[in-house]
Amino acid sequence: MALTANSSIGDWLADPAGNQAVSALLAASGANAESLAPLKALPLQQLVAMSGGQMPQSVVDDLVRSVNGGVIPEDEAPSGWVEQITAGRFAGKTVIVTGAAGGIGAATASRVAREGGRVIAVDISAERLEAFAASIPGAEIVAVAGDLTKQETVDAVVAAAGEKIDALANVAGINDDFSPIHETTDAMWDRVLGVNLTGVFKLTRAVVPAMLAAGTGSIVNIASEAGLRGNASGNAYTTSKHAVVGLTKSAAFMYAQQGIRVNAVAPGGVATGIPFPPNVSEVGSARLHPFQSAIPSLATAEQLAASITFLLSDDGVNLNGVVLPSDGGWSVQ
Repeated sequence: MALTANSSIGDWLADPAGNQAVSALLAASGANAESLAPLKALPLQQLVAMSGGQMPQSVVDDLVRSVNGGVIPEDEAPSGWVEQITAGRFAGKTVIVTGAAGGIGAATASRVAREGGRVIAVDISAERLEAFAASIPGAEIVAVAGDLTKQETVDAVVAAAGEKIDALANVAGINDDFSPIHETTDAMWDRVLGVNLTGVFKLTRAVVPAMLAAGTGSIVNIASEAGLRGNASGNAYTTSKHAVVGLTKSAAFMYAQQGIRVNAVAPGGVATGIPFPPNVSEVGSARLHPFQSAIPSLATAEQLAASITFLLSDDGVNLNGVVLPSDGGWSVQ
């Protein structure tokens, strides 16, 4: 079978010509094939998204041509997992999704929209939100740009949603600099806790009254593997995600008899994950590296969206207070 952009990285590395082509590409940047071990289940095409603009599509196209006699084969059917849209799953529902301009948030908002939901797409970047909304013609998407740590943004989101709010996905988040507590600055702590925890708290608090009035609602918070263990990230990020788990469980208990389900998804490694700030701690990185290297696999944003939308939808009817590790099995190591 011909190697294509949709062939898995594992298939490329297992093929002699494919391995040689990929290894040559990696060698140009000082890397080797071993660095792709956690990515073996992902299609080669995913490297374009992961690069954040550093790898153009032409590089992947050239790789495909190099192992196929200078042509790109017509058969571009993806291998492995393929997203399956459930038509009408969110029909008639208004769903708020934060962090919707990119990564897991965009994948979640996109899936809800394509499954018939009215999406209130929230992010800090108005320009990227507009681009996201334009990427799904015919979908009902209302963009709200702003900082969710600010009450005026929270108020704008609720106003855009209207009286009926069926579901909320708190996806927006930022990473820390891997610093241990003795290196963590006030600025790093305040910013990470502000976005990852305070923003979640403020928006959740704001939507619950509408859900209580309706007697139904679903909230999904994005925790992290760092919300389950201490060796996945730095002090501020780990603290924020443990707190998100606590917020989830408290709310799930408080509203369990009033029709509101509150759950969390704990991602592991994600191929389009949130960026790291500059000046990452050398001390923290050195301590974390052996444990981060044990990540069994990386997921795509669309795979995380599958977990999130399951819990958001009526398919998660009997689930409340769940913290679902969507991490390829990392949490059992």
